[in-house]
Amino acid sequence: MNRQIPTIAISSCLLGENVRFNGGHKRNPFCTDTIKQYMDIISFCPETAIGMGVPRKPIRIVQTSDTAPNRIKVCETDNPNTDYTGALYQEGLGFEAKVPSISGFIGTGASPSCALTSAKVYSDKGHPIAKGPGMFTKALRDNNPLLPIEENGRLNDTGIRESFINRVYTYHRWQQLQAEGLSARALVAFHSQHKYLIMSHSNTAYKTLGQLVAGLGKHQIEQQAQEYIEILMSTLSTVPSRGQQSNVLQHLMGHLKKYTDKQEKQELLKSIIDFQKGIVPLIVPITLLKHHFSRHESDQQYAIQQFYLAPHPYEMGLRSHIN
Repeated sequence: MNRQIPTIAISSCLLGENVRFNGGHKRNPFCTDTIKQYMDIISFCPETAIGMGVPRKPIRIVQTSDTAPNRIKVCETDNPNTDYTGALYQEGLGFEAKVPSISGFIGTGASPSCALTSAKVYSDKGHPIAKGPGMFTKALRDNNPLLPIEENGRLNDTGIRESFINRVYTYHRWQQLQAEGLSARALVAFHSQHKYLIMSHSNTAYKTLGQLVAGLGKHQIEQQAQEYIEILMSTLSTVPSRGQQSNVLQHLMGHLKKYTDKQEKQELLKSIIDFQKGIVPLIVPITLLKHHFSRHESDQQYAIQQFYLAPHPYEMGLRSHIN
């Protein structure tokens, strides 16, 4: 594994492996063609991991009422006496012990084992009554609520897709920070480079995290760092609005006040306004800002080092579809 790039676990069927209950797959081009170029991938199928064969009988999540009120159980669709609940949950709890370096997980939508939000929950009468996480994913999230998790269907939304990849890379940078040795100075530097990224999601979180970093040293650094990353990852889980993005773009433009002439300022402002109106994608004003920052590289290091401008590889093209 290359420790300089994130490692992400992906449901095996999304990678084109024939591990589904019917012996098929659900190959996802974004996983196989895009993510694979920029991250190390761990292929994983919770159901085969607990010993279920291929092909196999389909399973479902059932909310039972016979033994305990509202108990959730994973069983074979045609045999409610089977029970895979504990095995799948334990597999999820122990997953990061097997692969402690992962920075994210992509599960299969509607899967009773690895969906994030879309697994159907049935009554013991056989009727769908709700939707929720698969049992493996629930355990994975319970064990580490910081870990970025998504499912393939939701990644068709360009905003959710960019937000998820953004979280994966941010969490990877945090893991690197911890591996190199956590200190007040390191946390201040980390926050400094993520300021505008945070602002693009929430002004409230921007102020809260700024105050937290300003107060470093008053308590144990480990405790403060844990509070910091919990707020940060929660903040980044929301998709920024055009207004929030435009606000940050204008803040960044302010760094160029003394370095651009009237025409250049008008061009920059027009690109931001056009983005806010949905005329051009986010990458347009960002590319223009980066161009001006690079022209004055020695004086613009603070802006250049902002991860807002490049939270993930440019070549992934994620911001070309945010408008």
